[in-house]
Amino acid sequence: MHQIKDRFRGFLPVVVDVETGGFNNQTDALLEIAAVVVDMDETGLLVPGDSVNAYVEPFEGANIDPKALEVTGIDLNHPLRQALNENAALGRIFTPIRKRIKETGCTRAILVGHNAHFDLGFVHAAAERAGIKRNPFHPFSCFDTVSLSALAFGQTVLARAIKEAQIEWDGEQAHSALYDTEKTAELFCHIYNLWHHKGT
Repeated sequence: MHQIKDRFRGFLPVVVDVETGGFNNQTDALLEIAAVVVDMDETGLLVPGDSVNAYVEPFEGANIDPKALEVTGIDLNHPLRQALNENAALGRIFTPIRKRIKETGCTRAILVGHNAHFDLGFVHAAAERAGIKRNPFHPFSCFDTVSLSALAFGQTVLARAIKEAQIEWDGEQAHSALYDTEKTAELFCHIYNLWHHKGT
């Protein structure tokens, strides 16, 4: 029987995307975060699992570049935003990940992302500010779909890689953390499964 704990040295792939107020994880606000846990079916193929997301209150003194809000379309004052502080937001994200790590017999999560070190840096910086001791993610290793997409399709831009993979893409929903995470999860699983088929 195929089990995901046996495939990545005990690491559980979890796709993450963040939307932020800038590029510096020490000074710029984390505004949205979403995650999709990757599962393995009985044939050894990867499939996207459940999604979880949270809107995040900027930490005290956080920088927010107006240009970043233009790109993401985030309205910090939207009445339906219902943002959580960093501790609560990361708790919402980390709790189901920890549960899935235990259920699968994995040792910890490994972040999968498009430009993954960017997302990983913001996750770790926010966890440190929030005083979270049980961060499920590996401190520095990650899987980057930029590199995988370049290898598989000759593309590094997420939308172009998605198109090459013949996955449905809605540009109007892009730059929502949840949408981008779900699409990146589909892309990661698709590329892995292509390799899996060729390797058998």
